[in-house]
Amino acid sequence: MKRSACLPKSSLFALLALLVLITCPCLAQDNYEIQVYPSETVARGRMMIELHSNFTFKGSKEKVDGVEPTNHALHETLEITQGITSNFEIGFYVFTSARSGLGWDWVGDHIRPRIRIPKSWNWPVGVSISSEIGYQRPIYSANTWTVEIRPIIDKELGRWYLSFNPTFERAIKGPDESRGFEFAPNFKVAYDFTKKITGGLEYYGALGPVNSFDPGREQEHQIFPAIDLNLSPDWEINFGIGVGLTGRTDHLILKLILGRRFKIKT
Repeated sequence: MKRSACLPKSSLFALLALLVLITCPCLAQDNYEIQVYPSETVARGRMMIELHSNFTFKGSKEKVDGVEPTNHALHETLEITQGITSNFEIGFYVFTSARSGLGWDWVGDHIRPRIRIPKSWNWPVGVSISSEIGYQRPIYSANTWTVEIRPIIDKELGRWYLSFNPTFERAIKGPDESRGFEFAPNFKVAYDFTKKITGGLEYYGALGPVNSFDPGREQEHQIFPAIDLNLSPDWEINFGIGVGLTGRTDHLILKLILGRRFKIKT
């Protein structure tokens, strides 16, 4: 996003205050890579390296089904994405976790191919489809092998940006295998206050099996007031504070994404 406007200081202070002050009493979900995807893919001959840093200030405090609690856990995820063609990329993730008493630990790895509709088709919205498969160690996820299908639909409307990721996730090894595909919608609404500062809201949910959603108290819903800094076309900077809206969702999380695009030899 790369447009212009003038943000009054009072509005910027109000937005920053919102990031700090919003709270609500809640509990836990996987927080390794918290991002609403855009439809754009990494260009051929380019590589994107991102570090996703997430710290849970208030999360689960007891083990559940052998899975470690999230309270005061720092998650660092390395994401490396290679552009294969102008409309196809492959991403690879390395998940890690650090927490008092456990030290720094490897959690698992995922691989994610993604293809998008070419811009030459002149669709009114951006569209791409991401698929992801990977392994997580059982002390960090009861479902050790999972697969995800993520359609991505986005649109720029002047200074506004909208993105919707109606994600479908499935456990292929673990206690939730029988639940089939589960619906985990994400969306983002953002506004360019200036050429370099974009603010908005991100939502992350987990509603349960597509053929029969979980009761509301067992679902996960999380809201992140977030800011994107558009300092350079080569850099991606996103940070926000997330709050959970149900007892199954971690209460308070700080996230930061730092990304850098590089030219590579092809």
